[in-house]
Amino acid sequence: MLRLGDGLVILVSGLLALNIRQVLNLPIEFPSNLSGYYSLIAVGALLFSTLSGGVYRSWRGALMPAMLARITGRWLLVVGIILLWLFIFKTSSEFSRVWFGVWVSLGVILLWIERLALYVFLRVLRRRGFNLRHVAIIGSGSAAKNLESRISSAGWSGYSLSKVIANTDKAELEQLAKDSVDEIWLALPLGNETAIRDTLHALRHSTASIRFAPDLFTLRLVNHGVSDILGIPMYDLSTSPMTGVNQFLKWCEDKILSSLILLLISPIMLILAIGVKLSSPGPVFYRQERIGLNGATFNMLKFRSMPVDTEKFGVQWGGSAAKATSRFGQLIRKTSLDELPQFLNVLSGDMSIVGPRPERPMFVEQFKEEIPDYMKKHLVKAGITGWAQVNGWRGDTDLATRIEYDLYYIENWSIGLDLKIILLTVFKGFVSKNAY
Repeated sequence: MLRLGDGLVILVSGLLALNIRQVLNLPIEFPSNLSGYYSLIAVGALLFSTLSGGVYRSWRGALMPAMLARITGRWLLVVGIILLWLFIFKTSSEFSRVWFGVWVSLGVILLWIERLALYVFLRVLRRRGFNLRHVAIIGSGSAAKNLESRISSAGWSGYSLSKVIANTDKAELEQLAKDSVDEIWLALPLGNETAIRDTLHALRHSTASIRFAPDLFTLRLVNHGVSDILGIPMYDLSTSPMTGVNQFLKWCEDKILSSLILLLISPIMLILAIGVKLSSPGPVFYRQERIGLNGATFNMLKFRSMPVDTEKFGVQWGGSAAKATSRFGQLIRKTSLDELPQFLNVLSGDMSIVGPRPERPMFVEQFKEEIPDYMKKHLVKAGITGWAQVNGWRGDTDLATRIEYDLYYIENWSIGLDLKIILLTVFKGFVSKNAY
């Protein structure tokens, strides 16, 4: 029924596009014989209905944006196939580009409206007790409680909780196998292999769909999910979000913004370089070895704010306020202007504009043993500014709390979050009571 509905939607959108093109009455002549247009519309409807690509799988419990994104991607793939076909047979000039653009746009809009209407209709039915799937949950840990909470708060999904079995008692499980439930969700600890095997054996005669929701809440997960590697589904417990299109977007963000910023601040950097040179003898830049992406080292650049021999007796963590600096050095440290050369690090690919702040190798060796999940901050490139910094956690502040903010950033990364951090840095990130 849904395939038929989608086909009709695409047919209607194509015909509406023809009417719109004729109403526009553009100076370009429009053919009186529309048989070619009708054929193309029919091909588009047939292709979309045939090449499902997950569009027609069950979306019960799924989020609306994901469903609409999948539909849009499928329609654009069909459009691409049609364009390729027209190009190969050199017939693209026979069709109006305006009509084609309107058809594609109307197709997306009407497919969205169709799905939204169906989504709302099913939500209403399910809230009234129709079209339900009855679920039994096996488990007593945090994963089981989380599933119970999700079912009770998402009546629109059509999942109805029939039973919760806290333990893996054989007799109770065998009785469950005889009950008329639609789905059985196992919320058992991932490491309890014996319990999982015994449960599946007890449920071997059940005709219900059995799903496994492992109790992973005791673990610190970063960017978790499931990946298909060599045809084997694998749980992602701690992975970098910078893969695929995300990596490309982050690269574009860093290269474009760092180039523009360097162009804008180049006069300021020239003045600061002269100030550093005049305030104390030594080089303009201070190069410091830091740990970045995947634990690799790089030389981070700063405008030198201290005498060249400040660390001749060794490096110490913290105490920045007590380190000897010139008046000019104190000014650029307090205003964070000494960090501006790091945009050169971004341009060279060693750093990002936004990310966890990098640390020196000797401190990394110390902190990774003292602070849980410290090394997970290196799943992404180090940044000039970050979520921790704009929230006041910089300088000599609690390092464990700072790591929590860094991990939150990695788990919730998006271009929007990066832009938010950059704006917050501009308005409140340069001058801080914790900056030295």
